[in-house]
Amino acid sequence: MYIATTPIEVRYAETDQMGVVYHANYLIWFELGRTALINDLGFRYADMEKEGILSPVVDIKASYKRPVRYGDQVMIRTWVETYDGIRVCYGYEVLNGEGEICVTGESVHTCVKRESFRPVSIRRKFPEWHKAYEEVKKEPVMDRM
Repeated sequence: MYIATTPIEVRYAETDQMGVVYHANYLIWFELGRTALINDLGFRYADMEKEGILSPVVDIKASYKRPVRYGDQVMIRTWVETYDGIRVCYGYEVLNGEGEICVTGESVHTCVKRESFRPVSIRRKFPEWHKAYEEVKKEPVMDRM
C-alpha cells in the first residue's frame, strides 16, 4: 500500500471561533491529499477532465479525534483504501506534529461522463490508472478463523 504525505501549516482563516480548525476544512485537506496521491502515481485529474470525465464524491466521512489549531503543522496521509475498477475509496489521516491522529476519513468517488453523469469504467477508460490503483490499494485483511 502506498501512502502519500502532504504537509499543511494551519492558517488563521481555517479556524473557527473556538480557535480550532473548522470541520469542513478537513474535507479541503482531504482533496489536497488525494490530489497529491494521484500526482505521486503520475496522473492528473485535469487530464481526466480534458477527456470529459469527472470524479464526483459519492460518499464522505470524517471522524474528529483531537483539535488542530492555528499555526500547527499537520501531515495529511492519503491512500487507496479500496478500488473495484469503478469506485475508489480513499483513506485519510491528519496527524499533528507529535504524530498523533487528529482526524480520520474516507471519500468514495466514481468516474462519470461530464455530459450525462453516467458511470465510466476506470479499468477500460484509463487502464494505466487502473493498473496503478490495483498496485497501491490497501491489501484486504484476511480472516484468521
